[in-house]
Amino acid sequence: MRHLLLSAALLVPGLAAAESPTVFAAASLKTALDQVAQSWQDAGHDPVVISYAGSSALARQIEAGAPADLFLSASVAWMDTVEGAGVVVPGTRRDLLGNTLVLIGAEDGAVDLADLPATLGEQHLAMALVDSVPAGQYGKAALTYLGLWDALAPHVAQADNVRAALALVATGEAPFGVVYATDAAAEPRVHLAATFPAESHPPIIYPAAQLTTGTAPEDAVAFLAYLGGAEAAQIFQAQGFSMKGEK
Repeated sequence: MRHLLLSAALLVPGLAAAESPTVFAAASLKTALDQVAQSWQDAGHDPVVISYAGSSALARQIEAGAPADLFLSASVAWMDTVEGAGVVVPGTRRDLLGNTLVLIGAEDGAVDLADLPATLGEQHLAMALVDSVPAGQYGKAALTYLGLWDALAPHVAQADNVRAALALVATGEAPFGVVYATDAAAEPRVHLAATFPAESHPPIIYPAAQLTTGTAPEDAVAFLAYLGGAEAAQIFQAQGFSMKGEK
């Protein structure tokens, strides 16, 4: 299987001013969250430092003591892991966003999911790491539910996170990929080929929480509240996310 690394900056103490919240966020949030962070800064707040990567990698960094004020995961399970490590500030966790799983293609045209193995042939299907990264886990679950995984598994090109899988299709290195609908909307070089049935995989939920390892607790509380507010909601929804209530 092919493997592509999408690098993410590892944050170290002193990288940002003490008053700037440091956010660890799932890679699929990048387009929307960058806009939200700019909106926050335009409103007169200090800049937000954001490190993007797969939720699994971020969770492991947090468990290892990486300094971060907020964690935005694409997976309830990885937030559970961080919460189980005792580094989530009690009462701050909330389900922030929802998403949809889709099949994208390098060329325009709809694909019947049942015909995907035959359509793919000996080419590659780009996916995030199927055993650890949420988008890959959701994708494997959906393909298994549809009875397609065994036929497709030998042809899966795994990438470190969903944006890396997206890039494989955008650059023509793979003809098809499994990503979120928001990723497909953010990349003009790919085309929506199919949408996976909601019942084919666990609900895609993005929980957010404040962490005890951060250096800007007051601004972290404010930015977390901003993420659930009307201005941020408008940006997230424009990118294809749905808003969730508090957990």
